[in-house]
Amino acid sequence: MKHRARAFGTAALAALTVLGTTGCEPLAPDPAPVIDSADPAPGAAPDAARSALTVLGTLAVKGRAPKTGYDRDEFGPTWADVDRNGCDTRNDVLARDLTGEAFAPGTQDCVVRSGSLADPYTGMTIHFVKGDGSSVDIDHVVALSNGWQTGAFAWDGARRTAFANDPLNLLAVDYSANRQKGDGDAATWLPPARDARCGYVARQVAVKAAYGLWVTSAERDAMTRVLDGCPAEPVPVADVPAGASAPAQPYPDCAAARASGAAPLHRGDPGWSDAMDGDRDGVACE
Repeated sequence: MKHRARAFGTAALAALTVLGTTGCEPLAPDPAPVIDSADPAPGAAPDAARSALTVLGTLAVKGRAPKTGYDRDEFGPTWADVDRNGCDTRNDVLARDLTGEAFAPGTQDCVVRSGSLADPYTGMTIHFVKGDGSSVDIDHVVALSNGWQTGAFAWDGARRTAFANDPLNLLAVDYSANRQKGDGDAATWLPPARDARCGYVARQVAVKAAYGLWVTSAERDAMTRVLDGCPAEPVPVADVPAGASAPAQPYPDCAAARASGAAPLHRGDPGWSDAMDGDRDGVACE
C-alpha cells in the first residue's frame, strides 16, 4: 500500500491486445432488474480463490439495454472522494499506479504532480506531469456506458457513484489508448499486449460480478475465448486500506460494524451491505 491509507488495490495490469472485430450485436432491451438487498453490495468482489472463467459462468447473459438516458452525470461527480480520505479518486489512482511520484506542496501528499507509469495498455513507460492533458487517463475497465446498458440504468445515484469510483474498476493508462477504447467491451476492443489479455478480462469479470451486471452473448464469447487460454486466472480484488478494520466482505450486521469502529457506513465503504441500510439513504448503522 502506497502513501496514506488508500482503498486501492495493487498496481495496474499489464498491456493487452486489440481484437480484430468492432461490431456490436443489435440492441435487445430486457426488463429492468429489481435492485434490492439481495443484489451484490457495491465493491463486493467475488472470492479471489475462484477463477475468472468460473465467475464468468455465473454472469447473466442478456441483450444490451438501450443507451437512452445515459449521461456521465448519472454516475455522480467526475471524481468523488468516496473513501473520505481527503483525496479525489483520480489522485488516489495516480498515487497507486505511478512510481516515483511527486505531490503538489500543501496537499498532504494528495495531488499528484508528476510520476512514471508502466502503461498497462501499451507497455510503454510514460512520464506524467499534471496539467499536460495528453499523457495519462484513468480508465473505467468496465466502461460507464457499458455498465449503464448492462444493468446500471436501474440503480440509484449512490450505487452509480460507488461504481464509477471503485478502485477495482480503475486503472491509470495511456491517454491515446483510452481514447481508442471509448466505451468498448471485450467483444469490440482490447489494448495491444497479448500476454496480459487474461488479467484485463479477469478484471472486467470481477467488476461485473461484484455489481451484478450482465454480459451480452458476444461479450461472454470474447471473454471465454481469452480465459480458455488461462483457465486458472484468478479474479482480482481491491485492497482494504492499511490499518482499516473493515472486511473485504460485508459486515453481517450493524453490531459487528460498530464493534469494529467502522460505523456509520456509507454506500461503497468496505464492509457495506444494502441490508443494513433500512431507510435506503446511503448511510447504514448511523
